Amino acid sequence: MRRSGGHRNRKDKGDARDRTSPRAEPKPREPSSPYAPQRSGSVALPAATGNYGRELRELLAGIGAPKPAPLKPDPFQLEALTTIELEDVLVTAPTGSGKTWIAREEIRRLLAIGKRAWYTTPLKALTNSKYAEFSEDFGPARVGILTGDRKENSNAPLIVGTTEIFRNQLFDSLRGGEEVSADLVVFDEAHYLADEERGHVWEEAIILTPPRIRMLLLSATIGNAEEFASWIAEVRGVPCSVVPRPGARPVPLRAAFLMPDKRLLPLLNLSGKLNSEIARLSEQDQRDRHRGPVRGRRRRW
Repeated sequence: MRRSGGHRNRKDKGDARDRTSPRAEPKPREPSSPYAPQRSGSVALPAATGNYGRELRELLAGIGAPKPAPLKPDPFQLEALTTIELEDVLVTAPTGSGKTWIAREEIRRLLAIGKRAWYTTPLKALTNSKYAEFSEDFGPARVGILTGDRKENSNAPLIVGTTEIFRNQLFDSLRGGEEVSADLVVFDEAHYLADEERGHVWEEAIILTPPRIRMLLLSATIGNAEEFASWIAEVRGVPCSVVPRPGARPVPLRAAFLMPDKRLLPLLNLSGKLNSEIARLSEQDQRDRHRGPVRGRRRRW
């Protein structure tokens, strides 16, 4: 009985303590490692420590939206716009160079004189993005979208859709004897012609597009552009010019590696060589792979 009462008394004291004393707020935990992510405002930033702080600052410097400035078209953009009025055009320029601007301005010119255009992409996500972009530029009433699972405003003067849907419309026009209602077709990511599984779609679409419809092809990764353009001219009977963008990539690529301890390290050091710490991690991983998992020991990653 005494033991039971003592237990009850201790419990009561505990209850009283909980009722009368406010619960202390837990103190924020300090990072257990100097490599733990640090916070800046509400955004968690990977730590830059040791010899890599300077390299990481240089890697991330200048990232963000550029300051607004008046648009000044590049010479290759103006050349493409001039050429597309007379013949087909294959534009080869790095990502971020302004290939879509060429298509947008030619579409704007055609819509202003009552003509129609098709803009094709290989991906539904990209199609949806371009649909939203062009709807903002030209107004929702003038833009439609056709994909495998989305069909809106299909009679609009500008249709954005997947290349498969455009190819299917070409087949339907052959069977039904009706022409595709377009004066321009844009093939975004035209290098998909070389895709092993889907390339035949681009090949069929190019071959079946009537010569009266101007063709604008955009790509950043075509290595044999002249050969590609010669083939297009041969199968369509319409000259096809290649308009490249000379010079370096306007938006440089920056490479980084997220370490297992959540540090972000530049992939290359200031000398342009692979970061030594990343190289050591890769070598360790290769050794572990060759050795195989050891029983009773966790594999390092």
